[in-house]
This record gives sequence, structure tokens and C-alpha cells, in this order.
Amino acid sequence: MKTIKVVLFGLVAVLMSSCYSHRVIGYLQEPTKTNKLPVYDSVPYEPYRIRVNDEIIYRLISMDETMSKMLGTNTYTSGQYANSYRVHEDGTIDLPFLKPVKVQGLTEKEAQDTLKAAFREIIPDADVKVSLYNKYFSVIGDAHAGQFYIYKEKMNIFQALAMTGDVMNSGDRRHIRIIRPRDNGEEPEILEFDMRTNSIIDSKYYYVYPNDVIYVARTKNSFYTVQNYSGFIGLITSSVALLTTVLNYVAYIYK
Repeated sequence: MKTIKVVLFGLVAVLMSSCYSHRVIGYLQEPTKTNKLPVYDSVPYEPYRIRVNDEIIYRLISMDETMSKMLGTNTYTSGQYANSYRVHEDGTIDLPFLKPVKVQGLTEKEAQDTLKAAFREIIPDADVKVSLYNKYFSVIGDAHAGQFYIYKEKMNIFQALAMTGDVMNSGDRRHIRIIRPRDNGEEPEILEFDMRTNSIIDSKYYYVYPNDVIYVARTKNSFYTVQNYSGFIGLITSSVALLTTVLNYVAYIYK
């Protein structure tokens, strides 16, 4: 009986240390001396700037309906636009009846103003609405992988991962990585951060941009960790039953 108690105590201690706790998976935690969460600096939000190989869509508005239709109001059918315009290696896009227009490095608003000025050279009352066609981010790893549309400006990491159904309990929230493309053929930037700390808000890791890839690694000890305390109780019960059966069987053999 003494042996059984010692074994059970050890088993309970091991399993208790293998449960997911708020400290491991909780968000917006206050950094303290005990949890040693990182503290990130706040930085101003930077709008996305158009890169080579991005796809641009636009809508031309004018009182001259004939010119407006001829020069390109994109039609939306079957869930996609009929025409999108790729940004070439020289940073320009080719639009009907216009010289190549340079949009690389511009925000959507700046690109809109640039195209409006170009169209007004041939249509005095032209107004233009511009949007990025490839406004998507991707998620891989322990967070229900997929590609998702950025439906608003200033989408943050919490909103982005909420679209996937959140990070799985086995996901390593201490080492989330964002792989972010760079322009001019440079290697992608890799941002690694701990998303449990509340200082992530308004830091350089907070916002998600088009073409970002969010990678959530699996924690090393996830195989041995129970998902919740109901699972923990079930595991304890089944382990005790198995241990009791084995010890009774051994005692019967050596009786």
C-alpha cells in the first residue's frame, strides 16, 4: 500500500505539471518578475506599400459613361474581378490607354491619387477607386492552416488568428513567427515574438499585412500534455485503475 501511494503521488505530480495553464496559453498577460514575459516597444502604424508582383484592381467613375466603360471599370463575377493588374519589376502597371504608371512603394490611397491624375489627362472628371487584389495572409502550423482575406485596415494578430479559430493549445505562443516578403528581391523578413504579453499591442508585431505568412510551431512537450482538467481527471482515473490491477496481479503471482 505504501508503494502504491508513492507511485500515485509521483503520477499526480507529473500530470499536474503537464496541464495547459493560463500562464502557458493566456493572452494579454502582464510581464512580471516571475513570468518573465518580454516587453515590446510601441511603434506607429505603417500602412502597407505596394510591392512588385502585387495585383491592383480599380474602378473608374465618370459622367462620360462611354469612356468609363471603355477605359476600365472592373466587373465582378463568380467571386472575382475580371481584370487585375500586376505590378511589374520596374514598379509600374499597364492600364488601358495610359502610359505605364509607377505604383511601387505607394499606399493604396497614394496609388489612387496617382491613377486619378493619370486618368484626368484624358477624362477631366475622372474619379478612381483603387484596392489591392491580393489582400491575403496565410497561416501554417498549429492554428488551423489556411489563406484568409484581410477585410479591414489595421488588422491585428489577434483578429487574424481568430479567423482561423485561434492557436491550438499545443501551439507555441512564445515563438510565433511572421514571414514577411520584402521588395527588390531581398530575403523575407522573419519576425518572432511572444504573443502572450500585453505589450504586443501597438508593437511592430501587432499588425498583419498582405502576403504575410504566420507560422505557429508545436510545443516540444505537447505530446505529454492534457488539454483540460476533465481530461486530466480521466487520465488519473484510468491510470489508477491500471496501476491497481497490475499491482494486484503481481501480488497474486508472488503470493
